[in-house]
Parts: sequence; structure tokens; C-alpha cells
Amino acid sequence: MIFGYARVSTGEQLLDAQLDALHEAGAEKVFQEKKTGKSRERVELGKLLEQLRPEDVVIVTKYDRLARSLRDLIEIVDQIREKGAGFRSLGEDIDTTTPAGRLVFHVFGSIAEFERERIVERTKEGLAAARKRGRIGGRRPALSAEQKEAVKRMRDEEKRSLSEIARLFNVSKQTISRA
Repeated sequence: MIFGYARVSTGEQLLDAQLDALHEAGAEKVFQEKKTGKSRERVELGKLLEQLRPEDVVIVTKYDRLARSLRDLIEIVDQIREKGAGFRSLGEDIDTTTPAGRLVFHVFGSIAEFERERIVERTKEGLAAARKRGRIGGRRPALSAEQKEAVKRMRDEEKRSLSEIARLFNVSKQTISRA
């Protein structure tokens, strides 16, 4: 069976163009989702993966409709492959039902893995260089040391509420509590 998967990020967007392309490509059943790709909970994608049997094919118009990232795409395609099914992306002309398509997909995956590793290396190098110059990572504190002292004085001596102090310093109550 040929399954289609169509997804748009917001409720206002339409699935029509994807649905037309998937039906034209031979999709017999199409799972539709209106949910951001960043969301881990894609119910319809889960249903599609549960129904897959050997020799089935999953078709998408573009791989970004199926996955949030290349790494996510590789994981999902691995799940499809484990079920004995194939994957086709119309926009990128990827077809894992053929030997050449599997080769292209694996080269694609290898390049993505290489790039991830390079990003990690560059990040580590940048952090090491920053530490060497005396900089530490993370967000700058919302309150300076002097402001923290003023917060303590206002709370302990002046008996002001956390909400009032937070408004004065334009920060959250949690920031004041931590100070």
C-alpha cells in the first residue's frame, strides 16, 4: 500500500497542494496533520508508522513535511525501513525502494552526521577559546551584585513583597527569590 503524509505547521495553512501531489503520486491513504514539525507528538505520523507492513511505501511532498531535521528524518526512515517499507520524497527525488535511492539516502545521512560532528567540534573549540579569555558560557545575570544586595535589603529591612521588588527591578519573582 502507498501511504501519504501531509503536514502544515499552523491551522491556517492548507494541505490542498500536498494532498493533490500525494494522490497524483499514487497515495492510497493520506495521513494529515496540522502541527508544527518541532512537536514530538505527531499523532497521525504515529498512526501511519503503526500501520506499515512490508512492501508498503510512505510518500511525502518534501522531506521537511515528515521530519524536523535531517537527523529526525533518518530516524523516521529507519523506522519505516525496519517495518520492511520504503520511503519516497517527491521534492528531493529520494526513493529508498530502489538500490540507487537507498545509496543516495545513506550518502545524505553520512553528510548530515559529518556536519553534526563538525558543529560539535567548532562549538567545543569556541567555548575553549572563550574560557581561555576568561569568559564563561551562559546567560548574563539579570541582577548585578549591587542589585542583589539592594533586593536583600528591601526584603529584610524594608519588608517589601517579592512582587513589588520584582516590579522595581523589572525581573520575575523567581529572579528575586533566587537573589
